[in-house]
Amino acid sequence: MAMSTAYETEGRTAQKQRTRAALVAAARALVAEGSSPTVEDAAEAASISRTTAYRYFPNQHALLAAAHPETATASLLPPNASNDPRERVDLVVKAFLKVVVETEAQQRTMLRLSLDDDRSPADLPLRQGRAIGWLIEALEPARPQLGDAGIRRLALAIRSATGIEALVWLKDIGRLSTAEAVKLMRGTADALVRAALADSD
Repeated sequence: MAMSTAYETEGRTAQKQRTRAALVAAARALVAEGSSPTVEDAAEAASISRTTAYRYFPNQHALLAAAHPETATASLLPPNASNDPRERVDLVVKAFLKVVVETEAQQRTMLRLSLDDDRSPADLPLRQGRAIGWLIEALEPARPQLGDAGIRRLALAIRSATGIEALVWLKDIGRLSTAEAVKLMRGTADALVRAALADSD
């Protein structure tokens, strides 16, 4: 688990990592229950003093960012991934949706919090656009064909059809099962890639 404060890099680092992990686990459990935990909430749930908790997370935003399931993921492509944009995108979408499904309760809470008009767009992990970066990386072999703007447009289109927002709609409104929703999202992503590549030809 990555360190996040200078305090954590000094002294008994192994113990500090365990304390940080306990706070993050408590925050994730609270988010899964539908709440928006403060640093004090996580500290109480983890049986850690508030003073100690604030040494790790100076505010709620830092805590929620650490508690978000995807925070530390830099890439979703496996080593030696294919150069085929369609295959690469499917690998990324499949991995992305696996995380979303496995943490659906937390994702739904983060989605609800992201719709709070009182929050800045930078205040929640769900709004940070990490999936766009993963998709742009997947589409990199098509850059000569699609160009910089085309790659970004396609990544945005794929992201708009995948993720927790699409999953919620497909399950709650479309009445699909989780497996059906995932299959549909993967198919839509592939169709978008195929159409973009065909149009560029």
